[in-house]
Amino acid sequence: FHTTPQLLGRRGDDDTVGLQTHKKGKFKKRPENAKPPVEAPYIPPKLKKPTKSSADKTIEIFEGMTTLELAQRCGQSVAMLQSILVNVGEKIGSEFDPLGIDIAELIAIEVGVNVKRLYSYEGSIVVPRAPVVTVMGHVDHGKTSLLDALRQTSVAAKEAGGITQHLGAFVVSMPSGASITFLDTPGHAAFSAMRARGAAVTDIVVLVVAADDGVMPQTIEAMSHARSADVPIVVAINKCDKPASDPERVKVQLASEGLPLEEMGGDVQVVEVSAVTKTGLDRLEEALLLQAELMDLKARVDGAAQAYVVEARLDRGRGPLVTALVKAGTLVVGQHVAVGAEWGKIRAIRDTSGKPTNQATPAMPVEIEGLKGLPMAGDDITVVDSEERARMLSVGRKKKMEKDRLRKMNEEKLSSSEENENVPERVELPIIVKGDVQGTVQAVTDSLKSLNSPQVFVNVIHVGVGPICQSDLDLAQATGACIVGFNVRTPPHSVTLAAAQANIKIKVHRVIYHLLEDIGNFIVEKAPGTYETEVAGEAQVLNIFELKGRSKSKGDDVKIAGCRVMDGQVMRSSTMRLLRSGEVVFEGCCVSLKRETQDVETVQKGNECGLVLRDCFDFQIGDVIQCLHQVNKKPKFISSESGAVRIEC
Repeated sequence: FHTTPQLLGRRGDDDTVGLQTHKKGKFKKRPENAKPPVEAPYIPPKLKKPTKSSADKTIEIFEGMTTLELAQRCGQSVAMLQSILVNVGEKIGSEFDPLGIDIAELIAIEVGVNVKRLYSYEGSIVVPRAPVVTVMGHVDHGKTSLLDALRQTSVAAKEAGGITQHLGAFVVSMPSGASITFLDTPGHAAFSAMRARGAAVTDIVVLVVAADDGVMPQTIEAMSHARSADVPIVVAINKCDKPASDPERVKVQLASEGLPLEEMGGDVQVVEVSAVTKTGLDRLEEALLLQAELMDLKARVDGAAQAYVVEARLDRGRGPLVTALVKAGTLVVGQHVAVGAEWGKIRAIRDTSGKPTNQATPAMPVEIEGLKGLPMAGDDITVVDSEERARMLSVGRKKKMEKDRLRKMNEEKLSSSEENENVPERVELPIIVKGDVQGTVQAVTDSLKSLNSPQVFVNVIHVGVGPICQSDLDLAQATGACIVGFNVRTPPHSVTLAAAQANIKIKVHRVIYHLLEDIGNFIVEKAPGTYETEVAGEAQVLNIFELKGRSKSKGDDVKIAGCRVMDGQVMRSSTMRLLRSGEVVFEGCCVSLKRETQDVETVQKGNECGLVLRDCFDFQIGDVIQCLHQVNKKPKFISSESGAVRIEC
């Protein structure tokens, strides 16, 4: 419409100005020599592999984030997230509409990414709180005894084997009027995960070192846990009342491990105490309160609570019980909570002394009952609005955990099949683990998995909290497993009798040392072992005898080596090796072995004999004949002083 007259003049007469009209003929005529299309197979496009898989990806979520922001963090389209919103039961609005933190987690679970919840303290009431102190150190260095001295109780006397095997939480009211929340951790090597959980939730770590023993492996491990959690350390040198105590040597050892002590220009306080004579406890309290004052510990008290599962156990009358430590907010009876992959409504809250209370404030360890199942130690407790939301979160997390577990199993199978192509197959030892609390079950499972060896594969097929029952027996019978019970009561006579009839082994222990030793010896029994060639004995050639001109019925000429057995014994059924000047001349089987005129099977050290080797005629006086035999060597169970165990092949 806006062209010039000159341009219009160049066009043909049939060209029209403006809208073009279609020419007649809708389809183009196919030429006669055209070939039919080739049916090529469909090749799907190669997808670019992301540098990090979505299952390993962790995103941060918070209350009020938009759908667009969540889509960007998940790496998915907004339309996909909106379709998930419909499935969750939420209304679809604009992509800039705010989402609740629970809905954001449900969407992230559906996408397949891990989440980390962030909470804002804006507009909240923030008040000072009591410090949470974790007591760590090597086994038998007096951690529980030190806490008993502070609490005026005697927990250590009631413990099985005299060692702590659980994670305990309690509040101690100090003489000054201040209160401190203590976490008591086990010192045995098997409970490394418990110590890591204690360091993750704490404000201050008290490192207990025995003055007469010094720095040990679990002491160094506790220091590394505290450093990785970025938690300040206060050193308590215990057992200073003993004659063999040497606190100065302990300080030098700690400094050599990289701990900056105050006396040497650092910032780590050192207190010399004695749990038996109760000396130095006031100085320890002063050091802890000073450290807490420097940290200026505060927490919000209003709004939904954030809590952490310290331990979980199954009670016969009350069901699943969770020992929890409140980090922020207030936990109230009647609230709906999602705890890991479990959910429930808080039926009752009890403090450390067992008294019921209606609410739990920050830094307060409590026992919660009312959950539908038993959560894992270390799970976060999330308060939600309704029962439906709690159930949805629980179902989503269970699905995610199952997907991750299957993916991990497939990865392990692939890696093991690639690595062990030429390695002989291992004997599988299936094990069912039952314990008193969730934390010890995890510790025992990890310890048993560490006993894997090139010959025996320890496969923990089922773990559970509670006593050994008939269902465990049925599973063991179906899989051929051994049942291991830790800190559980002895199974009833009917279960024991049924296990004996089905030839199922049940091993019940109360002390971790005995359990690991028993299972270690059981693994050694099950191991097929490796066959090695060893020298059973040596004989020296003193003279050579020849038998010539024998008849055809008796065979060809024979050379007999007259020998004296110098070491061990010589056996006719074994392989013989002929050595000359330390070099192997011949190796073969023994045809005849005689002592005097009698055919014998074995000749002991110091005796003389005559032997004939098949196809060997090159004997010389002074040669050494070695008797070789195959020995089946079993692996060894090795336990160190620190409690660490391993199977050595």
